Amino acid sequence: MTYTTFTYAVADHIAHIELCRPQALNTMNKEFWDEIPAVFAAIDSDPSVRAVVISSTGKHFTAGLDLNWAGGTLGGHHPDAGRAREKMRRHIKNMQEPFNAVDRCRVPVIAAIHGGCIGGGVDFVTACDIRIASADAFFAIQEINIAIVADVGTLQRIPHLLPQGLIRELAFTGRRWPASEALRFGFVNSVHETREATIAAALAMAQEIASKSPLAIAGIKQVLNAGRDMTIDQGLEYVAVWNAAMLQGDDMTRAVMAQMQKSRAAFDDLAA
Repeated sequence: MTYTTFTYAVADHIAHIELCRPQALNTMNKEFWDEIPAVFAAIDSDPSVRAVVISSTGKHFTAGLDLNWAGGTLGGHHPDAGRAREKMRRHIKNMQEPFNAVDRCRVPVIAAIHGGCIGGGVDFVTACDIRIASADAFFAIQEINIAIVADVGTLQRIPHLLPQGLIRELAFTGRRWPASEALRFGFVNSVHETREATIAAALAMAQEIASKSPLAIAGIKQVLNAGRDMTIDQGLEYVAVWNAAMLQGDDMTRAVMAQMQKSRAAFDDLAA
């Protein structure tokens, strides 16, 4: 498939998605909302992919929702108020799905963020497993500034990443919070001097992840994601069942032997 809002390439088990509409500040137009689920479906069906890096081009990572396009989606009101609202609910649910696809991706997703990450950009990166930023990066839960409630993932995922008081301040005020503050509160894993250094760090981390057992990596992500909605006891039972089912291949034997021999284990891709 040819994508118009980003480039896509796979090399050395790493899929790299790079937003490529810098002249439009990488705003999220209709094609973006269609193409993100499609590319993550391609990733999930490609057993050679073991990690994903998302980066961007131009001045900003993304300025968020394309308001010109979004405004057009609000037209055509149904004469029946209930049916009009039900249609709007379906529209919002459809817009949630691209970032659900990122969250559910069977492999770790690393966001390499530079410049502004605004509005929908925060929804996007909170759906990723790991965030790495450049020194000039900043974030804004922008929706309050256009008088709406953020509705495609930020308010649901960010409570697992930041303290409640800070979340509420950021969501209520829409203020910009810089990479240094994001690092202090653990929202980003590291901060690098330039966009290029940030992407290089993300790719290096992806390469390290790709060197591990892909079956174990898939299990870690599945267990962590499932645990967000479980009690500790439920989570312990879930991981016990997962490992009882999945630890039947030879990945653990290879990993242990490599540790003993002070070498690097080689693991097979997951089954197609």
